[in-house]
Amino acid sequence: MSDLDLLENLLNGVAVEWIALGELTLPTSNIKWKDTDQSHKYIDLTSVSIETKAILETSEVAKSTAPSRAQKLVEKDDVLFATTRPTQLRYCLIGDDYAGAVASTGYCVLRAKTSIVLPKWILHWMGSKGFKEYLEENQSGSAYPAVSDAKVKDFKIPVPCPENPQKSLEIQSEIVRILDTFFELTAELTAELTAELTARKKQYNHYRDRLLSFEDGDVEWKALGKIGEFIRGKRFTKADFVEDGIPAIHYGEIYTRYGAFTDQVYSRVRRDLANSLRYAKPGDVVIASVGETIEDVGKAVAWIGPEQIAIHDDSYAFRHDMNPKFVSYFMQTAGFISEKAKHVSSGKVNRLLINGMQKVKIPVPFPNDPQMSLAEQGRIVDILDKFDALTNSITEGLPREIELRQKQYTYYRDLLLSFPKPEEVEA
Repeated sequence: MSDLDLLENLLNGVAVEWIALGELTLPTSNIKWKDTDQSHKYIDLTSVSIETKAILETSEVAKSTAPSRAQKLVEKDDVLFATTRPTQLRYCLIGDDYAGAVASTGYCVLRAKTSIVLPKWILHWMGSKGFKEYLEENQSGSAYPAVSDAKVKDFKIPVPCPENPQKSLEIQSEIVRILDTFFELTAELTAELTAELTARKKQYNHYRDRLLSFEDGDVEWKALGKIGEFIRGKRFTKADFVEDGIPAIHYGEIYTRYGAFTDQVYSRVRRDLANSLRYAKPGDVVIASVGETIEDVGKAVAWIGPEQIAIHDDSYAFRHDMNPKFVSYFMQTAGFISEKAKHVSSGKVNRLLINGMQKVKIPVPFPNDPQMSLAEQGRIVDILDKFDALTNSITEGLPREIELRQKQYTYYRDLLLSFPKPEEVEA
C-alpha cells in the first residue's frame, strides 16, 4: 500500500464532517480558591516541553499563595494548548499524574466530548500544519503574540462518520494508534539523542566558560560601554515582512532561530521602510532587549554577513572593534548571564536596562597591543567554532539526526490528518 492510499483505506469511503473544537469540547470551570484549602500542582507556561509534549516540572500552589485571578483546574485527558506564542505549538495531554492540577491562564483547556471525539484525536490535531497556519493568521500582538481561547475553539477538525459515533471513534482510534506509535518511537529516539546532545553541550559550556574566564595571562576586564556603543533598532512588524526586501533580524528570532553568529538572515522587510529603520553593520553583535526569561533577554548573535541589516526596536546593535564572535561567545557564558541578570527589569516582559548593561565587563586579552589582542581572540574563536559546530549546527551531528526523526513523524502525522475539506470535496 502506498502512503497516499493509507488514509483512504482507513476511511473506507465514510463521510467526514469538519466541526469546530468548541462544539467537540465541554466548558471548563475555574477553581474557586475561596472554596478549597487544598494545594495543587501548578502547570505554568514553561512546564510543557515543545519537543516532547510532556510536562517537565511544576510547582505547588496553595490557597494562601494562589494567584488573585482564577486558574483552570484540569482533569485527566484534558488537552492543554498554550495561547501565548501559539505557533510554538506548546501543548500536552493531562495524565493521572496531573489530574487536579492548576493550569496557567495562558492555556486553553480542551475537554473532549468523549462520545464524539477522542482526546488524543484533538491532541494530534494541535500539532498539525493546518492548525499552525490557522494560528499564524489569528494571533495578535508583536512583542508577545497570543491567540484567544475563542479562536482556538473556532478551529475546525474532521470527524469521520459523524452519524455513527461508534464507528467514528473506531476510525479515530486506529489513526491515533498509528500516530502514537510513530510519536513514541520518535520520542524515544529523540530522548536518547537529546541526552547525548545535552551531555555534549554541558561539556562544551564548561570548556567555553573556562576558556573565557582568563584566570591567567595579560587581560583587562573592560565595561562594554568603554569598548563600544549600543544602537537601538527601529520598529517593524510582521506585516512588513516580504520575500524580497531589506535583510532584517527580528528580536524574537535571536533566541529562537540564531546561534552565536550568522551571516544570513531569515527575514526581510519592505524596502520603502529603508529611511525609517536602523541597521547593524558587519561585525556588530545584535542583542535582544526583551524576552520571556532572564536568559532570553540579552541573548546575542554576531552579524558577520557582508551587508548592513535592519534590526527591531526591541534589540540593540553593539558596535565595537573586537572580534564579533569572541564577544558573542562571551555573552553566552554563565558569568556574563549572571551579571546581565542584574540589569533586567521584570514586569509583563523582561527588559534589558541598557544603562546597566553598559557597565558589564568583558575580558580584553593583551589590551595594550590591539594586533596581538585580535589574534588571541581569533585563536579562541577558532576553538569554540569547532565545539559550536559539533553541538549546535542543525546540519551536522546529533541535532541533524534529531531533526530527521521529528520530520519523519511530522510527515506521517500530516499524511494521516490530510482529510479533504468541504471545498476540496465539492471541487
